[in-house]
Amino acid sequence: MNDRLARQFAFLMEADKLKSVLRANTLADGSRRENSGEHSWHLALYALVLADQAAPGVDINRVVRMLVLHDLVEIDVGDVPIHSQNGEAHGSAAVQAGEAAAAERIFGLLPKGIGADLKALWQEFEAAESADAIFARSLDRVQPVMQNLACGGGTWKEYKVTAAQLETRVGAKVARGAPMVWHWVRGQLRSTFPEI
Repeated sequence: MNDRLARQFAFLMEADKLKSVLRANTLADGSRRENSGEHSWHLALYALVLADQAAPGVDINRVVRMLVLHDLVEIDVGDVPIHSQNGEAHGSAAVQAGEAAAAERIFGLLPKGIGADLKALWQEFEAAESADAIFARSLDRVQPVMQNLACGGGTWKEYKVTAAQLETRVGAKVARGAPMVWHWVRGQLRSTFPEI
């Protein structure tokens, strides 16, 4: 039991490092960069509040668990912004390999049963094939949009984001799991991107 608890607490202390990973997005008030721990918490809240937008059969408890775990790999690889212009594109093979190695290391800190279960949830989120993962990924894409809208365009200006990029990189993913959410958000975007 002592070894099990030691491993559980080692994982929890490692997870605390997520609070030091700064994201591209700012807080809604634009005062500072959001950290990945704050982002994960906010997404869990999104899932609870927007649960009525999920497809029938989506298990919101599983969605919340995925969202709490989904960015733990950023402890090792950092945040790779979806609109990054630096060549190390979001979702590239190099980033995916780094995230897979990070998942192996971080979830490997836990006792085998717990670690395997949590890593499987992370992998399910990444694969975006199950209804739960599709909804979770939709929320992960829409939250930064709402942050940017709240602060007058925020990092969209910094990354020179276009309406077309929002439609393909964000809108298509949000609409896949939460079509009414994207319909509503798209209407809000017209204040910043009239061409949408």
